Amino acid sequence: MKHPKVNILQTDILSDNWYTLRKITYEYLKKDGTWQTQNREAYDRGNGATILLYNKTMKTVILTRQFRLPTFLNGNESGMLIETCAGLLDKDNAEDCIRRETEEETGYKISDVKKVFEAYMSPGSVTEMLYFFIAEYSKSMKVTDGGGIAQEQEEIEVLEMHIDKAMELMYSGEIKDGKTIMLLQHLKLANIL
Repeated sequence: MKHPKVNILQTDILSDNWYTLRKITYEYLKKDGTWQTQNREAYDRGNGATILLYNKTMKTVILTRQFRLPTFLNGNESGMLIETCAGLLDKDNAEDCIRRETEEETGYKISDVKKVFEAYMSPGSVTEMLYFFIAEYSKSMKVTDGGGIAQEQEEIEVLEMHIDKAMELMYSGEIKDGKTIMLLQHLKLANIL
């Protein structure tokens, strides 16, 4: 990884218990031509994908609710978070990943998915690139109850709600998840629902 303005001096693994937390010491070439040594920690959990399912006829979306420990540690009293379906890519490409995760988490076997954008969600500390998708769903696509995979310690509640209710929950602060807010706003801005 060569860059004319960055010179990696040292990489220390601080933790590789679940994913990998590294401390990086590097030199950065400033605008004035001087090199400055900096230290940062970067958490590498791989890249991920997320999707918002929508139904144009009913004007509904499919969301999930599950316990998220970091939110609990940072003031979310119940620890429960309403989110779009999401998962880590593992070795899959983003589209294959999101099709698999959609069926596991929501129970819907979707056909056509559309990638709308990609984004770094917390670039100051996390390496993850998240790929954002949308897909239309219908009742006939429901093949299981969803809820996640027990071996992965997932216990996911599937929520179907009118887009207006989802937007109301976003503005009231009941939906606080960044990826979910981005996809809900995309549906509105693109005049999909």
